[in-house]
Amino acid sequence: MHHRFTLGIAVVLLAACGYASPSASTAPSPRPTMDILVDGNRLPGYPARGTLYVEALKGREYEIRLRNPFPVRVGVALSVDGLNTIDARHTSAATARKWVLEPYESVTISGWQTSLSDARRFQFTSEEQSYGTWLGKTNDLGIISAVFFRERPPVGVVSSDRFGAPRSEAPAPAGQNRDGSAPASEASASPAGGTSAKQAARAAAAEADEYAATGIGRRTDHAVRQVSLDLETTPAASISIRYEYRAQLVRLGVLPSRPADLDPLDRRERARGYEPGFCPDPKR
Repeated sequence: MHHRFTLGIAVVLLAACGYASPSASTAPSPRPTMDILVDGNRLPGYPARGTLYVEALKGREYEIRLRNPFPVRVGVALSVDGLNTIDARHTSAATARKWVLEPYESVTISGWQTSLSDARRFQFTSEEQSYGTWLGKTNDLGIISAVFFRERPPVGVVSSDRFGAPRSEAPAPAGQNRDGSAPASEASASPAGGTSAKQAARAAAAEADEYAATGIGRRTDHAVRQVSLDLETTPAASISIRYEYRAQLVRLGVLPSRPADLDPLDRRERARGYEPGFCPDPKR
């Protein structure tokens, strides 16, 4: 089934249980929500340090579900890494191009809109391979923001028309094919007998210094049309979510550390020689 999504041009006269903004919403209950989905499942949110965090899953595609709880249409300025998901521009929420949700509607945005009919999937990746880095805009990596504006009471009929945005042929970021996969020459295979301790240590060290961002992945069908909206000037709600890899969430104190999260040298420093008891019998 194909759904047609709606983009709004604001004519301002001058996505179920989700993450609600901890402080920025100015609207009375009910409040709009935003979910981050991987394989259709909502990533849990972790409120900490005055911010809401989710754990980025490296290499995985994700989607953003928006929900409008109001009896009127809303325009939603949705940005990923500080870039508008419709045109990749960095603007204010008021002047940004917006997704339009009908009353009480939920929609799922799966990627960067590159034409009237196509999008390129959101994908958790490194800063170096992110869409923001490819565009030379890296000041706001690691954050997803949605600002909701309610439509003013209609005075007359709101017209809609199709628009002819040019097809985007932006190349994939360095080190990535158009479908989001790594080039064959960069594919890695585990050696016989499993990964060595030295390789595991190098991987752990690299992960500790790697920060999450969003890449531009494989192409997907995502038809849109354009309408004009007369929006209120004051946002109804604003929701922002920080995403980080687990190693960074542990460093920030958002998630507790696990034995697997310990630095290999730190793990060895915790080693002890003897404990009382006997050798366990694996056949018991």
